[in-house]
Amino acid sequence: MAGVTHRVASGGITLHAVTEGNPAGPPLVLVHGYPDNHRVWDKVVAALAADYFLVRYDVRGAGQSDKPARTRDYRLSCLADDLRAVVDQLLPDRPFHLVAHDWGSIQSWESVTTAPLAGRILSYTSISGPCLDHVGFWLRRQWRDVSGGGAGKLLRQLASSWYVFLFQVPLLPELIWQSGLDRIWPALLQRREGVTDARRTPFQKADGRFGVKLYRANFLPRLRRPAERHATCPVQLLIPGRDNYVGSELFEHLAHWTGKLTRKELDAPHWAPLTDAGLIAEAVREFVSAQTGRRALADQRVP
Repeated sequence: MAGVTHRVASGGITLHAVTEGNPAGPPLVLVHGYPDNHRVWDKVVAALAADYFLVRYDVRGAGQSDKPARTRDYRLSCLADDLRAVVDQLLPDRPFHLVAHDWGSIQSWESVTTAPLAGRILSYTSISGPCLDHVGFWLRRQWRDVSGGGAGKLLRQLASSWYVFLFQVPLLPELIWQSGLDRIWPALLQRREGVTDARRTPFQKADGRFGVKLYRANFLPRLRRPAERHATCPVQLLIPGRDNYVGSELFEHLAHWTGKLTRKELDAPHWAPLTDAGLIAEAVREFVSAQTGRRALADQRVP
């Protein structure tokens, strides 16, 4: 079926959302990263639409959703409220499976580990997006183990995350996007990520400019004062083996923060939803099916 567009109100802003797929299938919510919008999931959605009811939306600051001017309006708590508003309107009272990439994954950890959505999320598939609180504890662990290899891990990740520091500089990242980065962005994706069909979109410049506020609003506060955050739903971690930005070391202690953890490495770059949608769809299908089977078996055992 063709996608249906929606407008969702959330805390004074309006979000653009799309539903499509099989209305009778298990609900699957997909959250995109930076500097993308909901269209980054097009190929994954096409592979899953026959069997799942799919919900995706442009996060605040991206695509056709509103773009708050204040940095504090991009805090993780606001992003979690947005996800709640989307599912409350489009999946009222229904539990759902959650899939997220990059910044979509970073922000979704907030909902996976806190009320009120934690009880409705049946499973979580995370691609290239660690919980910032978990990263904060990871950094402390490496700092204490500098002589035992922690220094090397820290230096490698800091080198990969150079852009995080750039995004803390006022106005400069916005100026770079405003000066024409949006025009060469498809070429960068093709050359560095292997996205052979990368195309410029009319939203790319704004997606890049406003999305940097995600980094400014959240990175330093969470890394300085991380909180204990435990996921209660089953978690699947998909690790692109050729990720140029998010090192697998960031997830080496993830089992401590999750109850049921499944790890799967993919022969893919960071933008796997664009380059290897089939691998993503297959991994999601297998994981969701396994959770559905376990849930049905548990229901049968209830007297």
